[in-house]
Amino acid sequence: MFKREETKPVFVGGVQIGGQKSVVIQSMTTADTRDVEKTLAEIQRLHDVGCQIVRLAVINEDAARAIKKIKERSPLPLVADIHFDHKLALIALESGIDKIRINPGNIGSKEKTQRVVEACRERNVPIRIGVNSGSVERRLLEKYGYPSPEAIVESAMDHVQILEDLNYDNIVISLKSSDVPTMIQTYSLMAQKRNYPLHVGVTEAGTQFSGSIKSSVGIGTVLSMGIGDTIRVSLTADPVEEIKVAKQILRSLDIVNNDPVVIACPSCGRCAIDLIGLATKVEDAVSTLKVPLKVAVMGCAVNGPGEAREADVGVAGGNGEGLIFRNGEIVRKVKETELFEELMKEIEEIVNEQKTTTVG
Repeated sequence: MFKREETKPVFVGGVQIGGQKSVVIQSMTTADTRDVEKTLAEIQRLHDVGCQIVRLAVINEDAARAIKKIKERSPLPLVADIHFDHKLALIALESGIDKIRINPGNIGSKEKTQRVVEACRERNVPIRIGVNSGSVERRLLEKYGYPSPEAIVESAMDHVQILEDLNYDNIVISLKSSDVPTMIQTYSLMAQKRNYPLHVGVTEAGTQFSGSIKSSVGIGTVLSMGIGDTIRVSLTADPVEEIKVAKQILRSLDIVNNDPVVIACPSCGRCAIDLIGLATKVEDAVSTLKVPLKVAVMGCAVNGPGEAREADVGVAGGNGEGLIFRNGEIVRKVKETELFEELMKEIEEIVNEQKTTTVG
């Protein structure tokens, strides 16, 4: 099985996928790509919360041509999501796209496929092969009886073979399913066949609540096996929420440690403050910071500091007041109404200390 450090590095703009321990976070815009300003505004929002690559739906030639204007101002590398029409791929490439998502077996003749491949080769643009349980060919469904992991992998390998026959290996592969066990087994099988980078996700995961859980279980399990080079959490929600969930998945597995993480107790009868409101407010406040920081929000001043001893900074409240602590040691006592502001002062101080250390 090829682990993520062993996969072939592929570059999307200036972002490397594969051949490293890092896992790249992606999302997809919901705006009509032909609406340049709306698309750029959405891309900026995704960038601000930590998205590294963004995919655009290319539904016609106008959308493909709009990529040129979007590319000029986009803070993120762009991927063109194309189905069936090789002309859209060619226009997107002329417009400066950084990566193409297209299945070579679905765009017609070998000549059409070769034109797309040569245009990608000329510009060093990778092709992402994207197979999911709903796109498995009829002959494979008849062979396996249903979109099994083996069927999905065989479908992907058919597309891979087309590109390899054209001596093209600048490839990323995704093999998604809405069924989590199927998705996990599919990626495990694929990682044994080729060393191309894997784009991991659960397709049609669902709404923000259920989709976040399915994606966390599926993506998290695959990543914990040491495979998977880039991820997209697919949610029926604001794409910004996809990035938040993706970051937490990576943080939970210690794949990234350059973002803050907020830990909080589940609350109990001893809690005498608005713990849920405070924890949510703190999490929102630190979400845009780019520093490794563990923040604890605890509801009990008796056990809080001890339970969160490994946190860099935190608060523990109770009876109208609370404790501010750093590294498990109490710094000072403050009024409950001042807990958030005082905690943020400590966090700001830590951030400044880290910046000073980095510069020094």
